[in-house]
Amino acid sequence: MNIMSDYIKDIRGKVGHMPIILNAVAGVVVNDEHKILLQERTDTHNWSLPGGYMEYGETFLETLNREMKEDSGLKVEVVDMIGTFEQGFTTYPNGDQAQVISRLYLVEPAGGSLLKEQTDETLSLKYFSFSDLPPLLNQQNMDMIKAAAKYFHEEF
Repeated sequence: MNIMSDYIKDIRGKVGHMPIILNAVAGVVVNDEHKILLQERTDTHNWSLPGGYMEYGETFLETLNREMKEDSGLKVEVVDMIGTFEQGFTTYPNGDQAQVISRLYLVEPAGGSLLKEQTDETLSLKYFSFSDLPPLLNQQNMDMIKAAAKYFHEEF
């Protein structure tokens, strides 16, 4: 178990389901057909951009590289920062609540390959049209995908 999992577990042991603030990062990968890569999550069984929570002591870019590899199997290079999203309110299936402050990056694959098997965080990976998205984790993911669509001048 990593330090962040222990950290969140320790915090939750003190505050229960009370809302907490967490920092996160997500990556936008768009293929040649202008479709966006999404991750089907094991915890909620809906979809989100690959990414995750910052571990204590990490930078946003270190978190991005680690999370993209864990969630998608891809090593990535940053093309641009799309934005910071501060209004990410999530209630998880166990009742935990968090305001997630996320930084969103446009990235391109620079190695690795898409995961072919289920992991502890990813059920599957799939590219979707910006105009035909599956059920998303939360409004913040929708807002981030809208920002990515605007960046690419895609219909949403």
